[in-house]
Amino acid sequence: MALEVPLVLTLQRRARAEVETRLLVEAQGIAATIGAENLAPERRRYLRRVLVPEVAAQLGDVRVIVVDRDGLLLADSEGIGDVGEPYATPGRPEIGRALRGLPTTAVRFSRDLGEQIMVAAVPIIDEGAGLGAVRLTEGLGEVNAELRRIVLGLGAIGLSAILAGVVIAFALGSSLAGPLSRLAEVAGRLGRGDLSARAGDPGGAAEVRGLARSFDAMAERLERTVAAQREFVANASHQLRTPLAGMKLRLESAIAEAPTGEVRRQLEAAEREVDRLAGIVDRLLVLARRVEAGEPVRVEVAEAARRAAERWAERARRAGATITVKGDGATAQAEPGDVDQILDNLLDNATTYAPGPVVVRVERRDRRVVL
Repeated sequence: MALEVPLVLTLQRRARAEVETRLLVEAQGIAATIGAENLAPERRRYLRRVLVPEVAAQLGDVRVIVVDRDGLLLADSEGIGDVGEPYATPGRPEIGRALRGLPTTAVRFSRDLGEQIMVAAVPIIDEGAGLGAVRLTEGLGEVNAELRRIVLGLGAIGLSAILAGVVIAFALGSSLAGPLSRLAEVAGRLGRGDLSARAGDPGGAAEVRGLARSFDAMAERLERTVAAQREFVANASHQLRTPLAGMKLRLESAIAEAPTGEVRRQLEAAEREVDRLAGIVDRLLVLARRVEAGEPVRVEVAEAARRAAERWAERARRAGATITVKGDGATAQAEPGDVDQILDNLLDNATTYAPGPVVVRVERRDRRVVL
């Protein structure tokens, strides 16, 4: 549509230039035909009644006016003007310019015709002297109507092109959106834990089909990885449970036969560590299931710290250290076994390398739990 506006303006200028050139050529031909001979007083009747009407009939819808050197009307092809009427008026400046020897064209609105007209006026010259002028006028209604038809045609073409573009864009959008929507739905299923979700062939563009193939390959690798992880955790847990169970039975027998109270306390502490290790093995299985299902885990960090302080109380006493837990109500999203391991590592380092008062502080900072 943006290109059609300058095209229409160009067509309008070209159409008017063609009318202007034609009228100028015809006016000059008529002026040459009239010459000095037909402007003589004895020939003016012939000029008015024969020559000018014949010329106008040949030109079609063109009005022909002839004036003398004083601008007085000599002939009017339509018989509207009165012979001898002054025609070189301010309202007809082209006649005055033609009488001064200047061929002139102009476009203006005619109140009589109710439309725009093209005016061409040329001088009648004989042996270098100006004897009068010829003016031709032609209505531009037909030209403007043709231009309007062209504009409407171009507008229809432009609107058709826009409509076709919208239809093509909608078709292309549907061909892309449909397969991408199906691919997004399959990705959502995979993200929710359905490892069997596959895109297959969603259709659409070659790029979308290539993306679907890459997605299926990724999902295949992910499913194998998770299956291998699940199998490893199950096997590792099974392999660890057997020796742990044997150790617990031996510790229970040793506790029952302990010769002194100190030995009994040590054996009971060892039994608690075996129980903790068994709990870690159980949590590994739970963690594997939770990771697969994508479930978040909430841990009371202060409570975990107090349990760790109890586990390390005997060793701290032997090392000459004391363990104090400060803080309460701090909950974090984490794996309980990981929190216990972190606390055990911290307390092991503290009681081994810096014996003395050991303080475990748990507090919240900016929606985080600091240990």
